[in-house]
Amino acid sequence: MPEYSRTFETNTASQTQDLGRRLGKTLKKGCVIALVGDLGAGKTCFVQGLARGLGVPEEVPITSPSYTLVNEYPARLTLQHADLYRLTGDADLEDIGLFDLADDQSVVVVEWADRSDFEDLKPDLFIHISAIEEMKRKIFLHPTGQPMVNLIKGLIFKF
Repeated sequence: MPEYSRTFETNTASQTQDLGRRLGKTLKKGCVIALVGDLGAGKTCFVQGLARGLGVPEEVPITSPSYTLVNEYPARLTLQHADLYRLTGDADLEDIGLFDLADDQSVVVVEWADRSDFEDLKPDLFIHISAIEEMKRKIFLHPTGQPMVNLIKGLIFKF
C-alpha cells in the first residue's frame, strides 16, 4: 500500500463541496471510496460535490441514503452512494447488494465505511472528514494504490 496521504481544510460547506467536485472530475470508472466521519461532519456535503464533478445535473438533489441505504445517480460515471449507518453486520451488506455495486462503470462511495471490514470491497481511497469548528472541516485522503496516489497528488485545491 502506498504510504501517501493528503489533508485539506475547508472553511465552508461550499468549499467542502468544491473539493468533492474537483475529485469527482478526476475519478475513473470502478473507483470505490470509503468515507468516514462523525455524524454531521460533512460526508454527504462532500458527496454532493463529488456527484457534481461526476456530472450529476444540478437539478438532481443529492441526499443522504441513510434510510434508502443506496442511492444511484446517472452521470458520466454512475454514482452508487451507500450509507452503512443503520446496518448491523456484513449480512446486511450482502442484503443491500453492496458488493454488487462496484462494477467497471460506476463510482461507489460508502458513508460510514468504518462499520464494515470491506473484505470483498477493497476501497481505492479512504476519506476521513472531521469537524474542527462549526463550518471548518479537515479532510484526510488516503489512497490505496498508485493510480489513486497520482490522482490525489494532482488535485489542486486552494482558497
